[in-house]
Amino acid sequence: MAEKIDFKRSLASYRAPRGRFEIIDVPERWYLMIDGHGDPNSEVATEAIAALYPVAYAMKFASARELDRDYVVPPLEALWWADDMESFTSARDKSQWDWTMMLLMPDWVDEQRFAAAVSAASAKKDAATRIGDVRRESLTEGRCVQTLHIGSYDDEADTLAELHERFIPGQGLRMTGRHHEVYLGDPRRTAPEKLRTILRQPVTDAGTA
Repeated sequence: MAEKIDFKRSLASYRAPRGRFEIIDVPERWYLMIDGHGDPNSEVATEAIAALYPVAYAMKFASARELDRDYVVPPLEALWWADDMESFTSARDKSQWDWTMMLLMPDWVDEQRFAAAVSAASAKKDAATRIGDVRRESLTEGRCVQTLHIGSYDDEADTLAELHERFIPGQGLRMTGRHHEVYLGDPRRTAPEKLRTILRQPVTDAGTA
């Protein structure tokens, strides 16, 4: 049996320093994605997440069975954006947030195997209502700034303000992509003050058009 791959250990982008910002390069990666709008604690977000995991596990089991390539399903990730980015910092207005929930998928799982996983997950009894909205899509972030936040999700505002308003401009950079979070902790099993979250922001040179 092949060794089970753990992307949290093998990919550098799943490691970030606490208390400082680090500039890294993130190449093209493939994800399961599903979109939504509003408070991440809402039923809409819960339904979106519930649709991702059955597809992810159907792919994992098929990969192990058919290709002899097993892996640990990676942690939940999300892209966040809003018309007014201050809704993430000073205003902290969750009702204005748009998001894409994501799970990293191995690059050897092609469109055909993804479709088979969606079909298998949809056939399950009590299948999640939004499984049909899950898509396979690549994301290339390139140069990014990231840090490790430890604590409640609601305590991220000061770190994000430091990132957006001071560190990035101070490095001669500007934000170019969507705010990205990687949830290394499970809020169902971890106290809020101990949650570990990678906060990532794609950037480019400030003078770049």
